[in-house]
Amino acid sequence: MLNQNFWALMATFTVSLVWLRLNDYMAHRGWISSHMSRKIIHIGTGPIFVLCWLLFTPEISSRFLAALVPFSITVQFALVGLGVIKDQAAVEAMSRSGDRREILRGPLYYGIVFVLLTIIFWLDSPIGIIALMMLCGGDGLAEIVGRRWGRKKIFKNANKTWVGSITLFLGGWLLAVIVLAVFVAAGVFQETFASLFFPLTLIALISTLVEAISPLDMDNISVPLVAVILGLLVL
Repeated sequence: MLNQNFWALMATFTVSLVWLRLNDYMAHRGWISSHMSRKIIHIGTGPIFVLCWLLFTPEISSRFLAALVPFSITVQFALVGLGVIKDQAAVEAMSRSGDRREILRGPLYYGIVFVLLTIIFWLDSPIGIIALMMLCGGDGLAEIVGRRWGRKKIFKNANKTWVGSITLFLGGWLLAVIVLAVFVAAGVFQETFASLFFPLTLIALISTLVEAISPLDMDNISVPLVAVILGLLVL
């Protein structure tokens, strides 16, 4: 069991770091914009990390081992944002303006949420996965699509559009459907996919409404928090 978890941890670290450094490199080389790199990281990190949970054994200690991955990456984010570590590629990939201190807001909140949801929910409940997929697929895609095609603002909020909010709902919902389907098929959860459909849709809808009125960068906290609260009520 210990040997399996060790290799699962190494595999998760490797896949996650390769994904992050690949995006850092592409942003640093100018192949993609820093904004696009930030959102690609935002969208892809969650599903990659969560699917790696299937590599671990069902022991209690497994959740803490898995949480070491986002924890270590989040510590790195903090050190780069504080200027302790000099990593211009990471700054260009994760900040909007090239200011390293931006990493201490959205990206840092993102990492902290991953650590907490991994430890709290793990494979005990689909709530953690739903919350993370709303954060990744929903919030990440919303800014990309909303920035490019969104014109009409929502709720008089200068930063949010109807197109972005609709994308958040569909993106988060679809990503959660895909990842939950994998876990249900693997026999991780007792719930059937059909029994999860309505609660997931309700969580996605209300999370979308909350994101629409959330201040900049705070949606990395508000969206998963609301998804967790609703999940505890309806699942």
